[in-house]
Amino acid sequence: MSRAVESDLVERLLDGEHRALARAITKIESQSPGYRDIVSELHAHTGGASVVGITGSPGAGKSTLVDKLAKHYRDQGETVGVIAVDPSSPYTGGAVLGDRIRMASNVGDMDVFFRSMSARGQLGGLSTATADAVKALDAFGKDRIIIETVGAGQNEVDVVKTADTVVVLVQPGSGDDVQMLKAGILEIGDLFVVNKADMEGASRTVAELQEMIHLRDDPRANLDTGHHGAEAFDDAGHGGGHGGHADTGDTGDTETDDALDEPLVWTPQVLETVATTGEGIDELVETLDDHRDYLDASGELAEKARKRAGEEIRQLLRSDVNRLLEAELDRRGGVEEFADAVVEKETDPYAVAEDVLEPFRECLDDRDDRDD
Repeated sequence: MSRAVESDLVERLLDGEHRALARAITKIESQSPGYRDIVSELHAHTGGASVVGITGSPGAGKSTLVDKLAKHYRDQGETVGVIAVDPSSPYTGGAVLGDRIRMASNVGDMDVFFRSMSARGQLGGLSTATADAVKALDAFGKDRIIIETVGAGQNEVDVVKTADTVVVLVQPGSGDDVQMLKAGILEIGDLFVVNKADMEGASRTVAELQEMIHLRDDPRANLDTGHHGAEAFDDAGHGGGHGGHADTGDTGDTETDDALDEPLVWTPQVLETVATTGEGIDELVETLDDHRDYLDASGELAEKARKRAGEEIRQLLRSDVNRLLEAELDRRGGVEEFADAVVEKETDPYAVAEDVLEPFRECLDDRDDRDD
């Protein structure tokens, strides 16, 4: 694809052409030649969307919840993009569940763009293309972007690198799942949702999650996990609602300099929903909006963007350097030849690494000398 054709695709995407959006995401996912140029051109047009990650164990009802969330946003007149990261096919690398019908409430609605993507076997459940697909949806002008992860195990912490708010779904009575949350996902959850709350054991699961959050957070953390709505932040961005608000240390008296200096703190909420009927969706949306307000007021939204950009740069550099090193290894006969030499005690792994990296070091040293 020529640069002119890439620019034309980007222009049509920015003009709101859904076919161009779909084609751009296809090129991003398959990493077709020129896909980086597409993402680079889209970058300046991003930053307007609110991005939510939905994760949790299989069977928790993530797809149904995402469907109801999308419908709620559409009823409010907002546009929605959904990226569902599915397990990878061991044969094609494509998404195993890519053809399933998941957005039953939004069938035929052109303002809900749904895309199923392959996890490509990565830990964390997110393919490296997911973040770039989010950029495409953001540049397209989607108001809300939802990432639904594969839910295969407890290694889905990568979602936090792409989403502004992370929602963890848990099934009632799933004591083992709640215990496994301690392994990692507990640390990234901004909201915890006990879905299928009409089932037996929902209250106990809520209590277990509340206790885990309490033990995780500062001892001063507010354990009131009742409803908190838009009143959680006043015009100055200070917490004033119920549980889960940003605690500024305000005692109700006139604000002092000390109170203003107190950092905002978000206490994760535990909510209950019945996604099949839509019960609890309104409160979930309110809480998502509250968390977005907190991110804005605390400055954490900008900090997340900086960290995300830094991690993306590192990831791209690691990927590109790995390709260069693989090419250098192939040029020298392949890693198998080096491995044979190591086994025969003719050399050792450290010496091999030094030898392969030497031309790269020389190149960098030469550049430094020229700069001086």
